[in-house]
Amino acid sequence: MKVAFLLNDLQLSGGVGVVVEHARQLQHHHGFESVLVLAREQEDPSWAYRGLPDLRVEALPSARLESFDVAVATWWETAFSLFELDAARYAYFLQSLEDRFYQAEEPERIGAALTLDLPVDFITEARWIAETLRRTRPEARVFYVRNGVDKTAFPLAERLDVRGRHRPLHVLVEGYAQVWFKGVEQAAWAAGAMREPHHLTLVVPDREDLPEGIAADEIAGPLPRDEMSELYARSDVVLKMSSVEGMFGPPLEGFHRGATCVVTPVTGHDEYVEHGWNGLVTEWDDLRGTARRLDLLAADRRLLHFLRTNAVETARAWPSWEQAGQFMAAALGRIRRLPPPRPSGRRLAADVRAAMDMNRHLVVQRNLMASELEPVWKIKGSRWYIRLRRFRHSRVGRVLTWPVRRLLRGSAEENRAE
Repeated sequence: MKVAFLLNDLQLSGGVGVVVEHARQLQHHHGFESVLVLAREQEDPSWAYRGLPDLRVEALPSARLESFDVAVATWWETAFSLFELDAARYAYFLQSLEDRFYQAEEPERIGAALTLDLPVDFITEARWIAETLRRTRPEARVFYVRNGVDKTAFPLAERLDVRGRHRPLHVLVEGYAQVWFKGVEQAAWAAGAMREPHHLTLVVPDREDLPEGIAADEIAGPLPRDEMSELYARSDVVLKMSSVEGMFGPPLEGFHRGATCVVTPVTGHDEYVEHGWNGLVTEWDDLRGTARRLDLLAADRRLLHFLRTNAVETARAWPSWEQAGQFMAAALGRIRRLPPPRPSGRRLAADVRAAMDMNRHLVVQRNLMASELEPVWKIKGSRWYIRLRRFRHSRVGRVLTWPVRRLLRGSAEENRAE
């Protein structure tokens, strides 16, 4: 069976890593021919994913000359190239509802949402995505395939050492700093607001994008999986304050190496995190409350050990990539045998109308806000206001406004700590 997985690129990304691992498992253990098709030209060198050298990577123009049993889109942008491939069946591997990665006014949000109306079979890694698809598109076929974990790179901690109060709580935060929904900045501030002794490690591939003022005991990244595994083993807590996820892997990898987690109730967390059993669930934007949860783990080492022990047991029951590959092979095999799905023109028309209405509402709101702010822009553009600003930055102006600036600076620091 010949399968094409469409990708935008092969850069460092959890989603791309999942696709590469599935393709590898299918080819090595299930007799598939897996082809990674790049929907756009590769700009930077590929990340060194496990098994990538064993897979065939083709550009879209050359892949158009081949025939496949199943072609699989893996990201909403790749869905626009999906039907350019000659395939008997078409599928869409959803690792999140991808319109949520964009703000309401961004046109990409509409494009990502409309790809869910394509006449394809869906494969997803999280129960919440499968349930949402079944509610919104009851006529579509949805296959649930959990992500696996590389049990060799992240071996289970067979024996947990009890980490006493003499050792500061080791907190690990990872993710891209520039991606707003990963919450790296918020997590770093929350850890920094702790009262108990702690050691904060940030793993950020784009460390140059970290905001000024964030302090950490260690900043690293990007890291290969063996170094990341060792870092998990040295950590007590994986802290994630994401606002958008499909089914995030880092806390689960930390579970394998003996770390617990503190996470937001983001979609997908309930795949394996149980509050008070193997981790703690905090609230979005509650930096002070998150800091208190971390302080609790730093002060109560019995609770910390309880959560870490149950985290390892949760990881023990989680499937390996070899097991996950069996489910992906079964899903693709069934998609190939079943008749192709019928397109839903009624659904597509309704979604296009909804997108137009939403865009019209945003334009109206933007114009209304612009009219309300027009007096403010007029004031800011006036000659006396410009002179006042120049005076504010003069030596005399800085002396006269110093008490107010000090008061505002103190208020901003208090809000940041909260």
